[in-house]
Amino acid sequence: MMKKYEFWFIVGSQSLYGQDVLDIVDARAREMAEALSAVLPFPLVYKVTAKSNEEISAIIKEANYRDECAGVVTWCHTFSPSKMWINGLASLQKPYCHLATQYNVEIPNDEIDMDFMNLNQAAHGDREHGFIAARLRMPRKVIAGHWKSKSVRARLSDWMKAAVGVAVSRGMKVMRFGDNMREVAVTEGDKVEVQKKLGWQVNTWAVGDLVKEMNAVTETEIDALMSEYEREYDIATDNTESIRYQAREEIAMKRMLDREGCKAFSNTFQDLYGMEQLPGLASQRLMAQGYGYGGEGDWKVSAMTAILKAMGENGNGASGFMEDYTYHLVEGQEYSLGAHMLEVCPSLAADRPRIETHHLGIGMNAKDPARLVFEGKAGSAIVVSLIDMGGRLRLIVQDIEAVKPILPMPNLPVARVMWRAMPDLTTGVECWIMAGGAHHTVLSYDVSAGMMRDWARMMDIEFVHISKDTTPEKLEEELFLKDIAWKLK
Repeated sequence: MMKKYEFWFIVGSQSLYGQDVLDIVDARAREMAEALSAVLPFPLVYKVTAKSNEEISAIIKEANYRDECAGVVTWCHTFSPSKMWINGLASLQKPYCHLATQYNVEIPNDEIDMDFMNLNQAAHGDREHGFIAARLRMPRKVIAGHWKSKSVRARLSDWMKAAVGVAVSRGMKVMRFGDNMREVAVTEGDKVEVQKKLGWQVNTWAVGDLVKEMNAVTETEIDALMSEYEREYDIATDNTESIRYQAREEIAMKRMLDREGCKAFSNTFQDLYGMEQLPGLASQRLMAQGYGYGGEGDWKVSAMTAILKAMGENGNGASGFMEDYTYHLVEGQEYSLGAHMLEVCPSLAADRPRIETHHLGIGMNAKDPARLVFEGKAGSAIVVSLIDMGGRLRLIVQDIEAVKPILPMPNLPVARVMWRAMPDLTTGVECWIMAGGAHHTVLSYDVSAGMMRDWARMMDIEFVHISKDTTPEKLEEELFLKDIAWKLK
C-alpha cells in the first residue's frame, strides 16, 4: 500500500512588522494550505510562519525525520532575511519547492498604501529567499504565479508526485530471482553506489526459494485467484492448467515480496530451475498492483517501474516495463513496436486484456506459459531509461506518441504498444543510442518528462531529455559538456 504522504508549508517573515501583520500572515497561510490541499494530490500542511534561525532549523530538522513528510514548500509573504535560513536549508534532506506567489491576485488601486506594502512583500521577499538557495547551490523547484492559478497548481501537483517518487526510491527494495541474463551489459551496475545515491537495496533470492514458496500455495488460494482472473480478463485458452500455474507463481512471488518489504523484482528465463514456466501472467498481474518488474535480471528498470507507478495517478499509474523490439520503416509511417516475451503491464491496455497460452521458444520453460495479450493505448507518453555510466547515473527520457497499432499482427501472441518516437523515429533512435539508452525502459502515460527532470534533480543525477526539438548535433554537444561537468562534481 502507498504511504500517506504530505508536504509541509513553511512561510517566511520576520518580527519587524509587529504581531498584527504576523497574525494576518498566519491566517492567510492556513487558508492557502487548506485550499491547495483540496486540489493537490497530497495534503499541503501549514507548519509555521518562521521568523528566526532557530524556528527554521527546528522545523527543517523535524521534516527530515518525519517519514510522512515527502518535501517542503516555502513562501515568503513578507521580507524574510535570508541569513536566518542558512542553517535550516543547509541541513534539508527532503525535496524543496520555492513557491513564489502572493496572497492577492492584483494590486488594489484605491486601497494600496504603505501598510499594504509592508504586509505584501513577496515580490522582494521571494527574491531574498531565492538568493540564499542559489548561494547554497541547493537543488530546488521554483514555481512562480498566483496560488489559485490552474497552471501553478498543476506544476505543484507534478512536483509533489516527483517528490513522492523520491520517497519511494529511498525506501526501495528489489528482489532478484537469480542473476542477470548472461553477457548482457546494460543490466549490470554498481549496486553500492545506487544504494548510496538512490536508496535502493538490491539483493538476490534463489529460484529454489521461490519454488519452495510455490509448493506451499494451496488449491483453494489458486481457485480464489482464478475467479479474479475470470472477472477481469477474457479467457481465450482451454489450457486451464497453465493459468493455474501462473496463479501459483503470482501468489508465491507476492508473498515473498511483501514479507521482505520489496516493491520490485527481476528474473531471467535462463534461471528457472525447478519451475515449469517463466512467470508471464504472474508478472503482469504484480505490475498491475504497483510492483516494478525487470526482465533478464534488469534490477534498475524494475525499481524505476515501481517508482514511476508510484508517481502516477492514484499511486499506481499507467506505467510499465517495456522493450523496443522492432521498427516499421516505411517512409512516412515510421513506428517502433514495443513488447516483451510475456511481461507488459495491463495498465497500458487500450481494451480488456485476454489470457492466452502459447509456446515460448526461449528459456527453460517445460510448459507453455499463460500471458495477457492486448494492444496499448494511444496517447502522449514517455520512455525512461536509467543507465550506469561508471561513476554516475544518467536518466534518459524520450517523448513518444503512442498510436493504435497500424497492423493487426494476428500471430504475435504478446501485449504490445506502437509509437512514434520524438522528434521522429530515426532521429530519435540515433539520439537514444548516442546517449546510451537501454533496450529496457519504463513506458508511462501518466508521468511527464518534466516530472522526471524534477526527480533527477532531487536525486542529484544526470538528466537527458530527447524531445521534438532535439537534434543529434545538439545532443552530442550536450552530452560532451555534461560529461565534463559531472566528472567535476
